[in-house]
Amino acid sequence: MIVLSRLRGSALRGFHKHIWVRNCSSAAAAATPESSTMTGVHDAQQALALKENCILVDPNDNAIGASSKADCHRVNGETGAVKLHRAFSVFLFNCKGEMLVQRRSVHKITFPDTYTNACCSHPLHDIELEREEANAIGVRRAAQRRLNYELGIPTEQIQPENFHYLTRIHYHNTGDGVWGEHEIDYILFLQKDVDLNPNENEVSEVRFVKRNEIDKAVNKFDAPMTPWFRLILKHKLKEWWDNLHQLKKFEDTKFIHRFT
Repeated sequence: MIVLSRLRGSALRGFHKHIWVRNCSSAAAAATPESSTMTGVHDAQQALALKENCILVDPNDNAIGASSKADCHRVNGETGAVKLHRAFSVFLFNCKGEMLVQRRSVHKITFPDTYTNACCSHPLHDIELEREEANAIGVRRAAQRRLNYELGIPTEQIQPENFHYLTRIHYHNTGDGVWGEHEIDYILFLQKDVDLNPNENEVSEVRFVKRNEIDKAVNKFDAPMTPWFRLILKHKLKEWWDNLHQLKKFEDTKFIHRFT
């Protein structure tokens, strides 16, 4: 086990061993998802991020407007509807083919304290360069920005052209009934050894999983998985993971998979 504060003092180069990162104070742990939902009190940094504007899309991923992250993730109490918006999921592998799995911080407002892939976030309508759609360049730029913010990976190590854009998925999940997801999610793969310096407001643990140990690892998780990670693992991840050396043949950028 490596304490996050120690890791932030000396970033680790590459994925040369399995890493476990954790730093949960008792005060942070006391701010449970249930208490946050009931009181409306959230971590200040996370609450500020809710003011950022996501890109609203139709079911065919055509941009139709903008709305705040708060509005894009708030579940309609009567219908269960959540506004459909554009997102991305990065799956990060080291040169040995091990996949990075993170545990979302207890401070997160949507799906706190859950296991997920390396990075899951949104291109922002507020950032003009992230609205560009050709070759998913806006999404790639957003992925670079968020990997730097969440995991502390230097931007020069994760250039937009480094990401392998495979396909898109469409899924809907009502979460805790207050905060949920409804996304057209761009799937980005990246295989590279990088420097890590995780942001403890975003991430509480980081581990690296071997392909032949993923089922065993998942069964031993002591927290739930995010709905998108669970669906992608169920439907496609293992096949893609088995073919890191030939991902080109699995590109399907014209089609949107509908996962339930």
